[in-house]
Amino acid sequence: MRPQKNEETFVDVLDVLLRDGAILRADVIVSVAEIPLVGIKLTAAIAGMETMNEYGLFEEWDIERRRTAITRRQHNQPGQREKRLRRQRERDRNREFDGLDEITVDPDRDRDQGDEKSA
Repeated sequence: MRPQKNEETFVDVLDVLLRDGAILRADVIVSVAEIPLVGIKLTAAIAGMETMNEYGLFEEWDIERRRTAITRRQHNQPGQREKRLRRQRERDRNREFDGLDEITVDPDRDRDQGDEKSA
């Protein structure tokens, strides 16, 4: 009997894997001359994100993603972008004048220069 490629079976396996999940465990011992040197214990969970969250895996990640989405939504409300741009322009304008000292005008100076030009 020859193996057959059945795409429906693959889709069914993928559906079960994402819906129910699977836990893979492997214990590996590396030894030389029958002397164990290194032990490795591996555990992997494979499932859809909804299933992972139901089991409490990736809970912190999910909470952080939801916070980020809420913050992004709050900052992108109508009118918020314009307010942020206006505040940024005001800060930029204020920065331009930060280094300037108070400017005073001497009205007599202008009058004296006008007299010199007419003379």
